Parts: sequence; C-alpha cells; structure tokens
Amino acid sequence: MISNDPNHSYHRVVIRRDRLLERFLRYVQIGTAADPHSQTYPSTASQAALGKILLAELQEMSVDDAHQDENALVWGTVPATDGGGSPAVALVAHMDTSPEAPGDNVRPQVIDAYAGGDITLPSGEMIRVDSCPALKQLIGSTLITTDGTTLLGGDDKAGVAIIMELAHTLIENPHLMHGPVRILMTCDEEIGHGTDKIDLDKLDATVAYTVDGGGAGDIDVETFSANAATVRFIGDNIHPAIAKGRMINAVRAAADFVAALPRDTDTPETTDGRDGFIHPHTISGGVGQARVDLILRSFETDDLDRYAAQLEQVAQSVADKTPGLKFEVSIRRQYRNLRDGLQSLPQAVDLAQQAFQNLGRPCSLEIVRGGTDGSQLTERGLPTPNLSSGQHNIHSVREFACLDQMVQAVEHLIETLRLWSEQRC
Repeated sequence: MISNDPNHSYHRVVIRRDRLLERFLRYVQIGTAADPHSQTYPSTASQAALGKILLAELQEMSVDDAHQDENALVWGTVPATDGGGSPAVALVAHMDTSPEAPGDNVRPQVIDAYAGGDITLPSGEMIRVDSCPALKQLIGSTLITTDGTTLLGGDDKAGVAIIMELAHTLIENPHLMHGPVRILMTCDEEIGHGTDKIDLDKLDATVAYTVDGGGAGDIDVETFSANAATVRFIGDNIHPAIAKGRMINAVRAAADFVAALPRDTDTPETTDGRDGFIHPHTISGGVGQARVDLILRSFETDDLDRYAAQLEQVAQSVADKTPGLKFEVSIRRQYRNLRDGLQSLPQAVDLAQQAFQNLGRPCSLEIVRGGTDGSQLTERGLPTPNLSSGQHNIHSVREFACLDQMVQAVEHLIETLRLWSEQRC
C-alpha cells in the first residue's frame, strides 16, 4: 500500500537547518581528496579521519551497531519504528572529494537569502548566472560557497550531512514510521573505488539510495556505462646525437594517436544528452615508452566495444606510419548503466517519486552523464537510484551547495522511508 495522506506524521517534524548547516560546514573543512595514484585503501588517510568523526557522532546519537571497519567505511543502523517486517533501506554517501581541484584548507562562505545575480568570491572568481542557470531558482535561499581557491566538497559531503541529520532526526522523533535504516559512508568514490569494500550481505538491505545528486527533485535512474582504456606505445630510446634512423619516439606516437581521435564528435566537449564519448585525459612517459589513459562512456554498453575497436584501429594506423613502433591496448571494465538493474525493483523509483508527490514537490527522472556508487551496487544486485543533495558546479572552485535543498532532501528521505515502511517483506 502507498499512502498519500496529507496528515501523516512527517508534517509534525521540523528539520534543524541550523544543525544541518553546522554539520556541513565542519565536514567540508576536512580535506578528503582521493588520490588516484595511491596504492592504499582508502587512498588518503583524511577520509578515515572524517569517518572517525562521523562514527563518534553516530555513537553519540545511539545509532545501533555504529562502527568503522578496517577499510575506513562507516556503518550504522537506525532501528525500525514500524513494528518490523518492512524492508531495510540503505542510505549511502561518500566521504572523499574530487582530486580535480584543490581540496585542502576549504574556507566556506555562507550567503544568507541570496539576492540574485553573479556571485563574486573572495579570490575574485565568479559564479555567473549565465553559466549556472540554477541560480535563478535559488533567490532567497542560503548558499554555501568557497573562497574561490578550492572546491567546496559538497560532492558528497552534502550527502553525508543529509544522511547524518536524517539519522539524528529519526532518533529524536521515534513517532516517525520507518523500517531498518542502514547508514553507509564510503571512500574513494571519486576514483572509481567507492563500492570495492562494501559487503552486501553485511549491509543486508532490500534497496539503497545514494545521496549524491545535484540540485533538488531529481531521481537519477540511468548512468553511463563505463570502461577505462590505456594505450601504451613502445619505442626505442637512444641518445639524440646518434638517433638518425635508430630512435623510435613513443612520445611522438602518443601525440599522433591523440591527434587522430575524433575532435568534432564523440568527445566530452562536443556531446550532451545521450551521446557517448572517448576522452583521453592523461599522457605520460618518454621516448622509450609512452601511455595514453582514456575513459570510454556511453549509455549503451555496445558502444563501448565500438570505441575500443576504434582505439585499436587508430593505434594501428600510428604504428603503420612508424616502423618498429609497438603498441598495446588494454580495456578495464568500470560500471554499467543503472537502468537495467533498477527494473528488478520498480518500487525503488516509484516510492521516491511518490514521496515527492506527497510533499507537493515536483520531481524528474534524470540520466547522469557519469556514474555513481549506485551504478555498481545495482549491478551487484542492490537496486540503488541516486537522489539530489543540493550540489552545484561540482569539482570546481566555483562549487556551491544550497542549504534549502539539503533540508528538502532530508524531508524527502523521511517520507520515502515512511512509504517503504508500508511495504512488507
């Protein structure tokens, strides 16, 4: 049964926005950038340090079985208040932030009652309305920015703060009906390892939601399918003074390879919507050996095979023009489109939609030109849509979060959990 009773218990709860803001400001000031070159898990010790803080807060709330495991993941359960028998729902956020912009020494700036227009940050950086149209809908809201020298870390500390505040609110209001609520804070999502250490048997949930989306009112139900690729060129290095007819320059080969890839189509710069791409993002090495690292993205998995074949063809064409040059192409599977796995549990999306309707708020089903922890969790058998958390301009020094949208996210989770409590296993 799905209830849309406008007099249900949610309406007697006021979310503590001051406490939610205070949490978020504390969390973002702990630099937790992931390190793609690290050989450890988590890739940075600061993620484990933030996890210890979250653990202490969960223990102070008296959250059942709160603990931090040997991989620095933080776990806990808010016990059911509905008498039992309803599905367990997991709420997941990641503690790491992107390494693509500076993430240490974050100095958050709070803008109360945003008046509209461009926002000039202390560094001189500017958040422009023409490049972030969402600002037009946020007039009067409380926004949190940086000083313009670092990212904010709202991706995904907004989600972390939302889940922590939700847990606190549920414990303070035992009249709210919900089944078991599993809390899970992960590491290294930004470098593709967010689900590596998750034991699904231990999580023991029927459905999960990652709280890692932008804006408000979005339910992400499709993601890219993704592979990573490395193309390695093997040349022959020798002193340049005696190189004539003998040197085989792998750096030149790598440059020719990148130059021969599509430029006007199939790139991040030239695609949107459902279009996929081939994205070379790193060149490294020297004359003897050089490598190009790429990511392959498409909503249709078959396209990934086509892109891989295209890399082979281009690399072969470069080798054909360079006698003695050798190459290797390796493809690594990353994640697959959320869409297919969600079909096994339609309620994962239906109840989240119904919760927005019950709250009188619009929502939309969205596609994500990227991936979430939910992509991999769903592929492993745990249906996991992604929900909004008030993030904007992520991975940028112009990043900001909207407190009002974060409050709305807590309210939406409360209502979604209530609807799940009406289901029976």
